[in-house]
Amino acid sequence: MSESDVKKTIQQLHSLSESNLSNASALLSQAKISLLKLHALVPSPSTSHEHLALAREVLEIGAFVSIRQRDPESFTRYFQQLQPFYSLPHERWGSHDKHGNQSKITGLYLLLLLSQGDYAGFHTVIEGLEMAFGGRKRLDDDAFIQYPMRLEQALMEGSYDRVWGETKGERVPSPEFAVFSEVLVNTIRSEIASCSERAYPSLPISNAKNLLFLDSEGAVIQFAHSRGWVAKEGRIYFPAQQEELAQGEKDILATSDKVIENTLEYARKLETIV
Repeated sequence: MSESDVKKTIQQLHSLSESNLSNASALLSQAKISLLKLHALVPSPSTSHEHLALAREVLEIGAFVSIRQRDPESFTRYFQQLQPFYSLPHERWGSHDKHGNQSKITGLYLLLLLSQGDYAGFHTVIEGLEMAFGGRKRLDDDAFIQYPMRLEQALMEGSYDRVWGETKGERVPSPEFAVFSEVLVNTIRSEIASCSERAYPSLPISNAKNLLFLDSEGAVIQFAHSRGWVAKEGRIYFPAQQEELAQGEKDILATSDKVIENTLEYARKLETIV
C-alpha cells in the first residue's frame, strides 16, 4: 500500500459511523501495516514530515475509535504509541502542526486514570506535561487538561457533588470525554454504594437517589437489584447489613445463654458449699 492508499484509509476511518465501528479494527490494522512498510509507524530520523503526520493521524483515530468502542485497554495502547510522536521537536514536523490532538488525547488519558483510581499515574503525567510545556500556566489555559484536573481536585476533597456537576452538559469539553466521565461516575457510585452497605441497614429510596447521583427512583430500584439489594415500601434494604445485624442478635442470645448457664452452675456450687 502506498502513501495515497494510507490517506484513502484515513478518509474511510473518518467517515465511520457508530453503527459500523466493527470495520474500524480492520482498517486500522491495514493502515498500520502500510505505515510499518513506510518505516513511519515508529518515528525515526529518516521519517519524512508527511509520513510522521500520517502515522500520528492514524494512531489518534485509533485512540478515538477505542473510546467510542469503550475499550480502555486499546485506548491506553494507542496513547503509549503516540508518545514518541508527541515528544518530537517542532522542526521534525515541517509545516504540519506539532501537537495534533495531543491535549485532547492526554486529557482523556488523565480522565481514564482517574476512573481507575490511579492517582499516582495521574500526577506522573501532569508532572511530565509541566516539564514539557515549561510550567503550569499552559496547562491552566488548556480546557482538555483542566477538565480532569478539576475532577481530581474535587475527588481529593471528597466533593462528589462537584464531580457530578462537572460531568454534566457544557462542562464536558468534548463528546469523547463523556464516555470516561460516565465510567468515573459509575466508579464513584460503586464506592458510595459499598460504604452505604456497611454504614446503614436501609435507606429511603429518595435519599438513595441523591446519594448515588441517580436521575430517578426507578433508576435507584434498578441499581439496587444489580447490587442484590431489596427495594420495598419506599426503602432500600442492604442484605449484608441485615445478615450482620441478625448474626449480632444471635451472638448476643448465645452469650446471654452462656451467662445464664454459668450463673446457674455457680448457684448450684454455692448450695453444695452451704
